[in-house]
Amino acid sequence: MTPTIGTQTPSDQIRPFKVNVPEAKIAKLRSRIDATEWPDRETVADESQGVQLATMQELARYWATDYDWRKCEAKLNSLPNFMTRSMGWTFIHSRSFEP
Repeated sequence: MTPTIGTQTPSDQIRPFKVNVPEAKIAKLRSRIDATEWPDRETVADESQGVQLATMQELARYWATDYDWRKCEAKLNSLPNFMTRSMGWTFIHSRSFEP
């Protein structure tokens, strides 16, 4: 049965949402970052060809080893997040504290 206008199925209701990333997913992401196949170094000494390889490698190293995923998760969960489905899409919303 298709819902009529103005009704919501249980999956369409607006409900609280918390971020909860399994440790295995974080480990897999770190492993994928570590396995990055880097291109050759850029042919110029400036950023005219984009972000330099050394900068990207340092950023990847930080994400793979030093980034505190749980701190980020806690910060996201400190916000009033909500989730709903509409027309087959899942939406996550948090109202801004700014006007």
